[in-house]
Amino acid sequence: MNRIDIELRSWLGLLVVLGPVLLVAMDGSVLFLAMPAITEALSPSADESLWILDSYGFAVGALLIAFGTIGDRYGRKRLLMIGAAMFGLGSVGAAFATSPELLIAFRVLMGVAGATLLPSALAVLGTLFTDPRRRAQAIGIFAATFAAGFAIGPIVAGQLLTRFWWGSVLLINVPVVVAFLVLAPILLGEVHATGGGRIDVASVVTSSAGLLSAMYAVKHSAAQGISMSSVAAGLAGVALLGWFGRRQRRIGNPLIDFTLFGNPVFAIAMVTGFLPLAAWSATAYLAAVYLQSVLGISIADAALLAVPGALVLTVAAVVTPAVVARVGRSAALITAHFTIAMGLSLLLPTGTGGGLGWYIAATVVAGFGYGISFSVVADIAVAAVPAERAGAAAALAETGNELGNALGIALFGSLAAVLFRIHGPDLAPTLGETLRLPGVASAELDDARGAFVSGLHVVAATAATLHVVLGSVAIRVLRSRALAVRRSDPVSASRPGGAVHSRS
Repeated sequence: MNRIDIELRSWLGLLVVLGPVLLVAMDGSVLFLAMPAITEALSPSADESLWILDSYGFAVGALLIAFGTIGDRYGRKRLLMIGAAMFGLGSVGAAFATSPELLIAFRVLMGVAGATLLPSALAVLGTLFTDPRRRAQAIGIFAATFAAGFAIGPIVAGQLLTRFWWGSVLLINVPVVVAFLVLAPILLGEVHATGGGRIDVASVVTSSAGLLSAMYAVKHSAAQGISMSSVAAGLAGVALLGWFGRRQRRIGNPLIDFTLFGNPVFAIAMVTGFLPLAAWSATAYLAAVYLQSVLGISIADAALLAVPGALVLTVAAVVTPAVVARVGRSAALITAHFTIAMGLSLLLPTGTGGGLGWYIAATVVAGFGYGISFSVVADIAVAAVPAERAGAAAALAETGNELGNALGIALFGSLAAVLFRIHGPDLAPTLGETLRLPGVASAELDDARGAFVSGLHVVAATAATLHVVLGSVAIRVLRSRALAVRRSDPVSASRPGGAVHSRS
């Protein structure tokens, strides 16, 4: 096979790999616009609605590192094939779910499958592209596709929901999965690590159980008030997570290497991977409900209104590596935080009587910051640690993204639910349930819409404040690191982003 044929095969292989990557990202956001339709069809409770949205992200985030190790031992292509088949089956089951519990269960199955796909897909690129320059291009396309998937999920859902029932937003996964299962054996080679890692099953189980127990307590308390069961679940979750943290420091093959967080640049990169996706997922979901249930905008129009922000986010993710080469990683990281904060603040003038212009402006401005953060975080995390720990840093960066997507809806969504329960007309736990009640006076419906908008404002203001705080901390930490590098290595400090080029 000549060089041209090999290169063509490599790019075709990349195209095949990007299909599952796009699906995993899209399914983190594809239900945002569909939730009013799902609420109408399945009548989930307030906390069930949140589980429908974030159980997928929890499963992906909790299992990413574990499945990365499994792929090293048993083969990346094999795991990709198994994961893609599971993802397709989970999508079909979720699309035809007849109850909230079934939908949540199938979303968890999709999340488990998604956790098998992401690390293996990225590892396969190393065999497709042996030339470092081509491999860097492929990884950039991979990152841009992942970022674009989050952004276009609601848009794709909106177009489907105008023609089909809510399950169609999940069935769209099936053709892509089938194409992957047919083409992957032809275009992809098997990948094994030189030494198979060992999986600490106790760490996987306790981290997942602790996280889910803690989130159950938060969401149940937000939707229905504090109860003995929520307190017990919360305490159990905290205890399990505490035991998990202590175990990671004792064992030789930790699931999470907490010593990496001793590097302040790495720690900021991890929080940056988490917070923007948390803010984006929560405000995107709440804004989708706002457009449909408060302003009465159709699904098709709501999807079109999301296009400008999605385009800006995708373009920003694509061009950020070239910009970083000129201005440096530190400047890009700081810019991302303050731009996101500015965009989130633009949601505050929205109201029950209008606010489309503010909404579009908010998504465009914040989208620019989101695109930068999605593109640069893993690069900063890997550059901040010694080369031999780069793999662990990259895995943690990816895990932080997925947990940010899930916890954003869980925590910020719960905050909005609490505020609605406190300030709403006290007829039902959610706006969707309130609007479906028969015989409700128009004044009470107006109160419900106003309470929801107030919750959206508080979530946006809280997320914006957190971004300002983190941006300010980043300025101080990165400036201190730059000064330290300048004193110890003037040549390194003269390069763009020198503060995070140094190895700790």
